[in-house]
Amino acid sequence: MKQILKYALIPLFIFLANTSLKATSYIAKQDSTVTLHVAGNCSMCKKRIEKAANLPGVSNAVWSEDTQKLSLTYSAKKSTLETIKKSIAAVGHDVDNVRGNDKAYAELHECCLYPRLEKVQASPLTVSATTNNSSATTTVSVDSTTTMHVAGNCALCKKRIETAATINGVTSAIWDVNTKELVVKHNHQKAPLEEIKKGIAAVGHDVDNVRADDQVYEQLHECCLYPRMENGKITDVKAKKDDHHDHNHILTGVVVEENEKGDLNPITGVNIHWLEDKSKNARTNENGVFKLQHHGNFKKIVVSFAGMQSDTITIKDLHEVLMINAKSNVLSEVVVTGSRRSNFINRMNPARVEVLTTKELFKAACCDLSESFETNASVDVVSNDAVTGSKQIQMLGLSGIYTQLTVENLPGPRGLAAPLGLNSISGSWIESIQIAKGIGSVANGYENMAGQINVELKKPQNSDRLYFNAYANNMGRTDVNLNLAQKINNNWSTAVLLHDNFMYNKTMNFSDNGFRDIPVGNLFSGVNRWNYENGKGFMAQFGIKYLNDDRTGGQTDFNKKTDKGTTNRYGLGFDIERIEGFAKIGYVFPENRHRSIGLQLAGSNYNQKSYFGLKNYNGEQQNGYANLIFQDVLGTVAHKYRVGASVNYDNYDELYLDVQNFKRKETVSGAFVEYTFSPNEKFDAVVGLRQDYNSLYGWFTTPRLNLRYAPFTGNTMRLSAGRGQRTANIIAENMSALASSRTLIIKSPDNFKNAYGLDPEVSWNTGFTIDQSFRLFNREATASVELFRNSFENQVVVDYENPREISFYNLTGKSYSNSLQAELRFNPLPRLETRLAYRLLDVQTDFESGRKSKPLLAKHRGFTNLAYTLPSSGWSFDYTLNIVGDKRIPSTIENPVAYQVATKSNAYVTMNAQVSKDFGKNKNFTIYVGGENLTNYFQQNPILGADDPFGSYFDTSLLWGPLTGRMFYTGVRFHIN
Repeated sequence: MKQILKYALIPLFIFLANTSLKATSYIAKQDSTVTLHVAGNCSMCKKRIEKAANLPGVSNAVWSEDTQKLSLTYSAKKSTLETIKKSIAAVGHDVDNVRGNDKAYAELHECCLYPRLEKVQASPLTVSATTNNSSATTTVSVDSTTTMHVAGNCALCKKRIETAATINGVTSAIWDVNTKELVVKHNHQKAPLEEIKKGIAAVGHDVDNVRADDQVYEQLHECCLYPRMENGKITDVKAKKDDHHDHNHILTGVVVEENEKGDLNPITGVNIHWLEDKSKNARTNENGVFKLQHHGNFKKIVVSFAGMQSDTITIKDLHEVLMINAKSNVLSEVVVTGSRRSNFINRMNPARVEVLTTKELFKAACCDLSESFETNASVDVVSNDAVTGSKQIQMLGLSGIYTQLTVENLPGPRGLAAPLGLNSISGSWIESIQIAKGIGSVANGYENMAGQINVELKKPQNSDRLYFNAYANNMGRTDVNLNLAQKINNNWSTAVLLHDNFMYNKTMNFSDNGFRDIPVGNLFSGVNRWNYENGKGFMAQFGIKYLNDDRTGGQTDFNKKTDKGTTNRYGLGFDIERIEGFAKIGYVFPENRHRSIGLQLAGSNYNQKSYFGLKNYNGEQQNGYANLIFQDVLGTVAHKYRVGASVNYDNYDELYLDVQNFKRKETVSGAFVEYTFSPNEKFDAVVGLRQDYNSLYGWFTTPRLNLRYAPFTGNTMRLSAGRGQRTANIIAENMSALASSRTLIIKSPDNFKNAYGLDPEVSWNTGFTIDQSFRLFNREATASVELFRNSFENQVVVDYENPREISFYNLTGKSYSNSLQAELRFNPLPRLETRLAYRLLDVQTDFESGRKSKPLLAKHRGFTNLAYTLPSSGWSFDYTLNIVGDKRIPSTIENPVAYQVATKSNAYVTMNAQVSKDFGKNKNFTIYVGGENLTNYFQQNPILGADDPFGSYFDTSLLWGPLTGRMFYTGVRFHIN
């Protein structure tokens, strides 16, 4: 199957590479070039105008949002200027002397409702209705468009004014920061003009003849303190418009960032200096405001911020309040090309979401998802055992099975695929990772118990046309990654993401116990995805993923052909194939951008054939998933809601030791509702409830709550609470026990009914976090404290306390985890990012032998990450230090003395470092070298009974420390934009 898919994809790869690398030059023809005035507001207008203008014969059409000018190059033989104008007007945009179609204008997206070039006051509409017997004329009240003068300064004012104006009966409200004019489309009966004005004045803005209350005005953000209006006019402003720039005065500006909700928040500590004289500089205060002394003919400033690429900006008007509005690396009014911090907390999200960007992933090799958390303090990635190479994440002291792993909010590797699933997602595919501790949204399902990790893959519509990464280390591992993306036209784009992992060093054995530390073989995975957008609110994404994992481990001299199934030598192997299809379909209603509907679909087939010495384990799983979500506002944006329904189907077929067959079909269907209350920028409340029916266990309810409160500048507090439920897959999730002589015992109270005869796992999670930004040694810093408690109502206890067996049974007492983490983010020097963290865990479970702490889990962990960049030379340096405390080791006292180990492990320290260098003007070529576990600390005897792998005391599952010692690697990245 792997070879068939490879050959099937080759023509597509050739097509994409050919179209991606074509030269873009062309021989100019004798075309006419003209400039037209076209009215519009935003980037959506830009796309609509340019698309309408691109008629046959038009070779170039570029519209500027700032100048409202359309630069047009066309062939007069194939198209006329009037035809082009009519095409633009037909989609609702006024162009020169041609008025846009009124009906099309009225149907434009809310933010596209520009002031008409000809101001026409709408009048009541008279409709004549004729029937068979009579005719009647009826006057229908329709919305009127009114323009009023509202005082303000910036984008913060814009959001405040438009929100205040959008009362019941107002269809749209658009305020222009340059003209100070607010264009309101409203129903006079439902929303009288005076009521709209009073609402605007109530939030601190003078409007026409209504003056805002002085006390409210004085409480506005610093950059919003506009010159007050007198008799409906702004004083001493227009005169400054025509001033020259060649004199000394103060340039005032504000730097804000816009989140996914459209909220604007000031950025503290941004550095600004004049390009003409670096000594003339300033820094934004806690309100994001800066004041920079202007001298002579200075016209350009340089804006820089930790984690952002510096850029030079030409100031258009030195007397206006300069607004730098960052959203997805694009800034309104002034454009700065840069990136966010490599690792940041989304301050406006009700849940505390930590975002790892591509830049953060570049700090380490990150060949696959399991290696993407090495520079992160919140998530641990540990090896499950000493022979299989499988890894698991740990968060809040709980195993990764309790953390919901999603890929673009669709189910990630789960069920039987969970143990080896982290290896299947290439690091080069990842655009960002969002880590949310505690309880998440009910819209994402019911399985989240300790948190959610969502992986965003690179999108075809905005990815590099070509991205190549090659990696090799001194242990014999090689990774090759190739991404290809192609924009086919204005609507369609596609991408192919490929990952190949080779490991053929059969003799790698740091502990010298005769066993390979890592299985050898090949892992190949690929994604082909498509994206469609029609510019009218409809969007669709779909694609297919494929994985083939064929690896062999065990003793270094194990030969699969001659030793498999015998006691000659101990070996283990995996032959895994997984195929997945996915689709996301959405529609945003043009008349109300807050209203949308989306459908998420996914289906997969997972097939695993594996053996562990003389034990065979085969598993197959089919999964189907669908989730329908509708969201809208209730009156105003302060009240939002989401409703939806979902269904998840799993068909499991597991065969253990060729005799024990565990089969089950499990369907969980349900509905949910979620309400968000956001009365202002300081407070958010998200309340969710879902009701589901499990075909094996019946009905269950999932309530969830997330609160965010920002009482003062720089401070954010969050509280979360809720319930989670999941069904355990005990064999696949504890595969390391199969690579041992332990006997698998399932203590089923109902003779293996349902899932192994065990009850579903249920827990309640509560969390409280505080984030505080402040100035430390006159530099930006953030301190965070997190407290989480997860308490199990029921749990499938995995009991390793008897060294001769592994037991599974329902919890009869208590099981809980308490987590405390404190973190400091600080920039002690320019371009030097520092993160320090400490974590304390208390995880206890009532085993049959009594209450004990979770085995192989460190109670204490210290973490340091340093990142230093030299943008001018392209050098980057990264260093990570981990201090891991001792861990409890399950008891081996019942074994003979020769096969007993200590009850506690040693504490240890690991260090990773990487140096990378970007080459070329566009920085499209990078080489990197690095080292992991530079302290060369590894567990000396990771396998118990390695001298007798078929004996009674063989055990590879007691792994508490690094399996391998010091490792060095190198790699190269190349991309074409």
